[in-house]
Amino acid sequence: MEEKPEGEEQWVPRFAGHQSLQEREESFLAHDQKINCGFVKGPQGYPSTGFDLAEDDVNYISRCHIAVTRLSRKNVCFVMFVDEVTMQTLFSEGQTPDGGFIGLWKIVVVKNLPYADMRRVGKIPKLLPHRLFPSARYSIWLDSKLRLQRDPLQLLEYFLWRKGHEYAISNHYDRHCVWEEVTQNKKLNKYNHTVIDEQFDFYRADGLKRFNSSDPNKLLPSNVPEGSFIVRAHTPMSNLFSCLWFNEVERFTPRDQLSFAYTYQKLRRVNPDKPFYLNMFKDCERRSIAKLFRHRSEEKRNVQQQATL
Repeated sequence: MEEKPEGEEQWVPRFAGHQSLQEREESFLAHDQKINCGFVKGPQGYPSTGFDLAEDDVNYISRCHIAVTRLSRKNVCFVMFVDEVTMQTLFSEGQTPDGGFIGLWKIVVVKNLPYADMRRVGKIPKLLPHRLFPSARYSIWLDSKLRLQRDPLQLLEYFLWRKGHEYAISNHYDRHCVWEEVTQNKKLNKYNHTVIDEQFDFYRADGLKRFNSSDPNKLLPSNVPEGSFIVRAHTPMSNLFSCLWFNEVERFTPRDQLSFAYTYQKLRRVNPDKPFYLNMFKDCERRSIAKLFRHRSEEKRNVQQQATL
């Protein structure tokens, strides 16, 4: 909960809180502390800050746990987050939930969206699954343009358990340097150019360097991820990284590929004695386990999928 500062009559609570630059800097330190990580509540009497779920949906997702058996689908929560407009679109297309489900997927309708920009809203289930599923030990993020082709438990074994990783994400299929990603985002007008430049300048001033594939000391095989598929264990370092990445998306642009490498490298730099086992795998591996479908039109695409265990 965030308290109202004295003397600020125009103050209103925000989903991500009101994090100062000093608080942001301190949040990268991996020790016991309270940091903003979405779902920040205002003082008593203030309205909800958004991303509201029905009580029965909250009860459902709060009970998601890991249970490794041969029939893994019976032990995995498949959850699809949709807004009310998308829910109406599903109805109009004849896809009516049966007991709250469409096939394997539990349909969870999100009300009172905390942002007008749907790209930023979509980062909540993508980057904060540990906040949405407090009892889950693992989660798999799947963008709405993908269809999973493998058993979730096989994915956990392959991407995490086999080599002791906490977080797994693929490299981008084409770009590996944030400099290239900035240029491409501006070329395609993905976001306001001035805001992109402000974010980029901030990161460079704080130590972000050009990616050098021949550098033997590089922390990542690529500085640009393909974020449509993410596998993670809900460990303290994984959760901290997720919170930090979300806070960058909230503070700057919703283009999460711009902030990924900076967030990871800064977390590692300020915590040299706290290992974070991140697995950045090849994009061809991602394509082998998730089939690509074309996105819906803009007004129909606000479907976000999460498999939690």
